[in-house]
Amino acid sequence: MFLRALDRFFSHEASGGILLMLSALAAMIVANSALSGIYEGALGSYLAITLNGSGLEKPLILWINDGLMAIFFFLIGLELKRELLEGKLKNPRDVLLPGMAAIGGMAVPALIFVAFNWNSPETLGGWAIPAATDIAFALGILALVGSRAPVSLKVFLLTLAILDDLGAIIIIALFYTAELKIDYLFLALIPLAGLIWLNVKGAHRVAPAIILGTIMWFFVLKSGVHATLAGVVTAFLIPLVDKWGKSPLHALEHALAPYVLYLIIPIFAFANAGVVLTGLSFSDLLAPLPLGIALGLLLGKQIGVMGLTFLTIKLGFARLPHGATWLHIYGISCLAGVGFTMSLFIGGLSFSDAAMMNQVRLGVLAGSILSGIIGYTALMLACSKSAEAEVAEAA
Repeated sequence: MFLRALDRFFSHEASGGILLMLSALAAMIVANSALSGIYEGALGSYLAITLNGSGLEKPLILWINDGLMAIFFFLIGLELKRELLEGKLKNPRDVLLPGMAAIGGMAVPALIFVAFNWNSPETLGGWAIPAATDIAFALGILALVGSRAPVSLKVFLLTLAILDDLGAIIIIALFYTAELKIDYLFLALIPLAGLIWLNVKGAHRVAPAIILGTIMWFFVLKSGVHATLAGVVTAFLIPLVDKWGKSPLHALEHALAPYVLYLIIPIFAFANAGVVLTGLSFSDLLAPLPLGIALGLLLGKQIGVMGLTFLTIKLGFARLPHGATWLHIYGISCLAGVGFTMSLFIGGLSFSDAAMMNQVRLGVLAGSILSGIIGYTALMLACSKSAEAEVAEAA
């Protein structure tokens, strides 16, 4: 009976978002309990993989953020390539509305953050934190609304979130590169050439590509460019169709998705969401860093997504998704403000100081929780109004 209930849970669309929520809650409980020392000590403990004294030696938290998250970005890369070649991003006309929404949803939160942190040079570098949307969380909340929400709404949110992730990848590549080491970057070109050859050849086996991608990840990490980008590049060089007419990309994406959704992202959340509440008061949320993040997610996403969507439709370049109302779109614009995983990830790239990261967690959690609650409420209200209108028409 327990196994049947477990199977029903994991087969539900919202299961990934719920598990993510539970992981974040567990992190907060542990970080504010007698186990906090063990929690921080474990994340700060060093793990080394060396050969003759050379290799990698990093704290566990960086193995999670640089290593496991490279697999997360690898999956995002697979999804992006599939969508670009045969999915929702193939037809430019279908991309226009969520694309404009994504641009607004990244630009306005960043501007709000900058406005609150303009006079704080030490925190201004975190401008990209509220620009991100968490796909798993946002889709999980939408799934809780159920079949009452139009299918077109899920497509709109998914496309918006995918484009948002693409924007986050570009931001990481352009603005979060440490001191560049050209020699390692040149060495990374060797496995890259091998990956290109395998892709052109239409290789059926993915193991050689994974090995080459791992080698490239090592060199990219050593070069100072953020290593998660190696995951995206590797994904784009997995053949969509091999020489036998089969799809290594589809097979790999299908096999990898459960491990990323139910293992890697919850581990990341547990390692990064442990905001320490001891000594905090409401006034701490009003500091420039957490306030800029929270309002960027809560208000910036609403203004950016809703504003650009409204403008694009009113100018006649696109139409509302089929069956959706403006209240539905408002609900989606709120869900876009659930930045959790990506916001925490970019926060970790922006700040290494523990106290600042605690402020980042505070801002991300406050903005994401409020955005999720308002978004869910708006969508439920929109769905009930749509149902009432249908009943009235039938009568």
